[in-house]
Amino acid sequence: MLSTVSYQAYGGLPVAPLHLFRSPSSCAADLALTVKPGSSRRGGTDSKLRIGNFITFSGAPGIWGPISANSVMLAVAEINRRGGIRGREVELSMYDAGGPIDEVVRRAERAIAFDEIDVIMGSHISAVRLALRKVTSGRIPYVYTPVYEGGERTPGVMAIGETPRAESRPAIHWLTEVKKAQRWYLIGSDYVWPWQSHRAVKRYIKEAGGQVVGEEFVPLGEDDHEPHLARIRAARPDVVLITLIGTDSITFNRAFAEAGLAATTLRYAGAMDETVLLGIGPDATENLFCASGYFGCVGSRANDEFQTSYRAMFGAHAPPIGSVGQSNYEGMRFLEAAANRARSLSIGPLSAAARNLVYGGARGSVTIRDGRAEMPIYLAEADGLDFNLIKTI
Repeated sequence: MLSTVSYQAYGGLPVAPLHLFRSPSSCAADLALTVKPGSSRRGGTDSKLRIGNFITFSGAPGIWGPISANSVMLAVAEINRRGGIRGREVELSMYDAGGPIDEVVRRAERAIAFDEIDVIMGSHISAVRLALRKVTSGRIPYVYTPVYEGGERTPGVMAIGETPRAESRPAIHWLTEVKKAQRWYLIGSDYVWPWQSHRAVKRYIKEAGGQVVGEEFVPLGEDDHEPHLARIRAARPDVVLITLIGTDSITFNRAFAEAGLAATTLRYAGAMDETVLLGIGPDATENLFCASGYFGCVGSRANDEFQTSYRAMFGAHAPPIGSVGQSNYEGMRFLEAAANRARSLSIGPLSAAARNLVYGGARGSVTIRDGRAEMPIYLAEADGLDFNLIKTI
């Protein structure tokens, strides 16, 4: 079966579409990519379901681009082998969600108007989501897949990621009870997800009996962390709660360890996964904890099958699977389930069906209840370049 994958990425300029040829019988088939000349506008027939996947390939979150692309391509290949969504073969286009937000908005406008996409999906920072939901409102459905700050209720926007209440609240209580953490220092990137997440975790820290001894927000792309480390050292926290994004988290955690703080101060990080851990390196992850709805080391039939299919499709040396990139696979499985329940891909019926349903992905059974995703959340501690699961929280 043929799955069309075209990349409309850097600078919003169209490039030749890539065609993904897949065996109809097994995910173990070889992956072959061929380039075919053509414009960004596709055929426009109703037999195709055109999905525009907005993935960040540049900037601090760009580290998740490769695994995000791989995850969504795997999901599309599997779905098309089953006959598509509501009988329509999925045609996937990828767009860069990095760079200035007004440029991303223009890409989305062009994708809807000229590429005739039927659904926008993606994993990108929440600042992009807030802009794109104005573009999609009343026009096409929008599935937002990664961990986020919660509270998304815009009609037609379906957010399926983990929230601070699900992840950070139980983790904060565990660190307080088990590690006797009382003093917390918060540091995050300067945009909406860290802002709103910090508002929530301050409440959770207070209810656990702790106190916040410092807080700061860092511009995206900042890699000089000496001033931040000096303030952290002076505040003497038990835990540094980190909501820095992508490569910013990598450079901060490296500097944190190089400053000698890792041996004496706990770290709890949001949006931390195997991709970021690989960038930090094995010698800088001491006393580093995180919580997530997905880790590669989770032992389950669903995850084993996903991992096997991923390696078969992309090879043993493909980018490591982490929660942010993997969420794109979940997004496709969620869309398939919502469309089947709605018996429609129209924005109204699809949005209504998506508010309360159960779908199955690599994370196992995920329940969407009143628009909020409920899934097992795991607390883990970094161990070199991998994670050790501590418990389900």
